[in-house]
Amino acid sequence: MINVKNLFIHERKLAAHRNFILIILLAAHAAFPQTVHIQQADSLRRELAIATQDTTRAIILAELAEAYRAEKPDSTLHYAGLALDLSRNINFPFGEMRAYLALCHYFQFNGIDLPKALEIGLKAVNITREYNFRDYEAGCLLRLGTVYFNLGNEQEAFNCFQRGNQVSANGVHPFFHTITYIWLANTYLSMNNVDSAFYMAKMSYDNAIELKNDFVLGGALHLMGRMFAIKGNYELAKQYYHQRIAAAERIDVYVDIAGGYMSLAYLFSNIKQNDSAIYYAKKAYDLYRPRLFASVYTPASLLSTLLEPSDPSEALHYLKIAYAARDSAYNIQQIQSFQALVFKEKERQAELGYEKKAYEVRVRQYGLLAGIGFLMLALFGLFRNNRNKQKANLLLAKQKEKVEKTLTELRSAQSQLIQSEKMASLGELTAGIAHEIQNPLNFVNNFSDVSNELLEEIKEEIQKGNVKEAEAIVMDVKQNLEKILHHGKRADAIVKGMLQHSRSSSGLKEPTDINALADEYLRLSYHGLRAKDKSFNATLKTDFDETIGTINIVPQDIGRVILNLLNNAFYAVQEKTKQSSAEFQPIVSVGTKKNGSKVLISISDNGNGIPDKALDKIFQPFFTTKPTGQGTGLGLSLSYDIVKAHGGELTVETKEGSGSEFEIRLPII
Repeated sequence: MINVKNLFIHERKLAAHRNFILIILLAAHAAFPQTVHIQQADSLRRELAIATQDTTRAIILAELAEAYRAEKPDSTLHYAGLALDLSRNINFPFGEMRAYLALCHYFQFNGIDLPKALEIGLKAVNITREYNFRDYEAGCLLRLGTVYFNLGNEQEAFNCFQRGNQVSANGVHPFFHTITYIWLANTYLSMNNVDSAFYMAKMSYDNAIELKNDFVLGGALHLMGRMFAIKGNYELAKQYYHQRIAAAERIDVYVDIAGGYMSLAYLFSNIKQNDSAIYYAKKAYDLYRPRLFASVYTPASLLSTLLEPSDPSEALHYLKIAYAARDSAYNIQQIQSFQALVFKEKERQAELGYEKKAYEVRVRQYGLLAGIGFLMLALFGLFRNNRNKQKANLLLAKQKEKVEKTLTELRSAQSQLIQSEKMASLGELTAGIAHEIQNPLNFVNNFSDVSNELLEEIKEEIQKGNVKEAEAIVMDVKQNLEKILHHGKRADAIVKGMLQHSRSSSGLKEPTDINALADEYLRLSYHGLRAKDKSFNATLKTDFDETIGTINIVPQDIGRVILNLLNNAFYAVQEKTKQSSAEFQPIVSVGTKKNGSKVLISISDNGNGIPDKALDKIFQPFFTTKPTGQGTGLGLSLSYDIVKAHGGELTVETKEGSGSEFEIRLPII
């Protein structure tokens, strides 16, 4: 019976071997089309010699580091260090990011320091996000994900690959999407989630077919072969492995060719077809040996196992080669040299005279006794500290539980207050809408009555035979119907505006005429206040920049901000009217202006202004200058948060006794 578990283990070993050697090149070549090969290093050095701009030199140095990463890692470290130093000196974040990418690869895939590779990879990703280098964010996430993958942190690796997949889905580069599918499939396999791995492998294969890129296609074909081998469909697995070899041969990538041979060798070994397994393992061995001796460890080890029953001497030959490759990869000779030096030092110590050795023994005994005494004291101190720590932790746990309960209650109260603020805003808006909608309804009623009378006249004229007169009356009826339709649509628009304001925000931005939005809420706010106080009158001024057009905002949210600021402005001038003489004329102004990449919305009044002592607190939640019961203190706080969420700013300029001006600055997106 075929052992599927053994086949899966063999494929995992092969994938790990390929990762160690060169699988990262798949991500690197696709993620960075400008990544160069070592054959282009001479050309890059010539460009470096004639480059005059420091930014250009930094990029060329980083590309040189990438060019050498597979075959000359020392050169990678040298050029990446130069690129990093130069980029820091000239404050060039893009160059820093490229240098970090090369250094991340150096510390990871030369077995030097995986934690250091992780630290550097995180720096590269942070730079892409801080400076919006979206063309590079997915590539940096891929390389960071491979570091987590090799550290054994599969969940963080999965998070990086998934985020890279999301970034690449936004049209950054078609290669990214396919490669992230490949890495997600590998990660799912590491987590033994075979079904999800198969789905991702199929996605990578379909995308690679569309890309018509043999380098990416090779990785996808390898994954499909692994999937069908794990599922027990060995014929399909062999077909995909052969296709993978053909794709690698077309672009002459020997690592992928040899990897395909090793996949076939493991597959045939697992189904007990040793002759075929030996054949393909030797083909992989012949490809690896003249190019990268350390990589022959895998085929040589497999050949040793396969040949042992039939040809022990040949099996021993390959076993020796496997050991030599392993020693080459991990530099065991240096370890042995160090151990020899330690041994010689011990021998030299053994030749010391008896008296000196006896003296050293006594000193060590005294030192040991003293050490035991200090250790006992330290243990006693640790015991006491541990007990105190346990008590402190218990107390902290109780306090934490109490704080969390209080926080939950505060959040609930805050949600209720925010809802109250929205309902108060809706109530003020409804009064204004009632006034606005009454006018078009009056027109509809009046024109309907007139049209009804005209229809009676038409009937009479037709009975009299006055066709021309009847036709003239028909034209009047038609004009009345057009006016009814116009005012009906006007009322419909007002109702829709009310519904749009009252419904919950979807959070989605849409193109919006900011001038129309501001003008609508100016009228509604004014009539809302007039509905409460018939004696109140104010002068309304508008100054709209017609060149703005539409901007991408969440209209319900920005509408709430404008309405809140207008309500505050009308409240301010109403209060000043009550306190001033009849000569005071309240004025509320609304204006818009396009200023570079931003749109400015200003709302001003000539009320009493804001006292200096309250100016620093007006955007704080629950702070209000209104009398108790007339304000929640959440209006300006919510407005500030909404504007910030749009990437904008909300500022105020005021002079006590003269009025205030609030300004909303929104980016044009």
